[in-house]
Amino acid sequence: MMSFTRFQSFQKYTRYVLSAILLLVIMASGCRNTSFIQPGDTLEVAYEKALALYEDEKWDEAAGAFNAVLTLGRGSIVAQDVQFYLAEANYKNKRYLVAASEYERFTLLYPDSPRRETADLNIARCYYELSPRYKLDQTYTVQAIENFNIFLSRYPSSEYREEAIASIDALREKLAQKIYSAADFYRRTQRYEAAVLTYGEVIDQYPETAWAEQSLVEQMESYILYADNSVSDRQRERYQKALDVYDTYLQLFPRGESRTRIEELFDEAEAAIASFSSNTSTASR
Repeated sequence: MMSFTRFQSFQKYTRYVLSAILLLVIMASGCRNTSFIQPGDTLEVAYEKALALYEDEKWDEAAGAFNAVLTLGRGSIVAQDVQFYLAEANYKNKRYLVAASEYERFTLLYPDSPRRETADLNIARCYYELSPRYKLDQTYTVQAIENFNIFLSRYPSSEYREEAIASIDALREKLAQKIYSAADFYRRTQRYEAAVLTYGEVIDQYPETAWAEQSLVEQMESYILYADNSVSDRQRERYQKALDVYDTYLQLFPRGESRTRIEELFDEAEAAIASFSSNTSTASR
């Protein structure tokens, strides 16, 4: 059993340890609190604290601090830097919609700033990050393309030119895929007239994308299926449209990956038209 003296010593030791821990917590809390902007801080002190949070990659706290600095010193000598860092902190915190808004405010307030190019580029990048998968609404995708195009027209020799072009290409692929998906749905549900028109939108609006070649193949097949299921008076016309698609395919993709399939469809449509000529000839005898 523990003696009374040893028990008293143990109690004193425990109180000492607990007091030390409490003191460390209070000290840490005090240090942590002093890193944030306090009432009475000057504009210079507040800015330095916000910048320190930013440099420590504490993006959420930094954004809040820069907002506070703007409240203290809007129109001051540091306001331009603060506005830019506020946008940057939100961007790095992946709050892209807020970041885009703050970058846009920066470009409006400081159109001649040497950081204008970065701000314009990051506006486009924000909308690129906001662009969802192709099945969803593509408003942000369109906004990203528009902003990348503005960037390219404003900075034609920018070191980020290739990034902007590649981003536009990727976004256009997504828009093409969305329309192709709708056309494919129409074809699978036997709504062939809607299918051929929608495949045509892919070809007309996004001819450089990977979806254009496949759209031509599916459009030609849809015209054949449309003809197969049409009244006899309209069949020949629709088989002929399938052959017209074949000609377009050869013009756009003379060495296309789907050349074998398109040739098979050509033979099918041509045979159907030939059968009409044969039937007409027989009927006239």
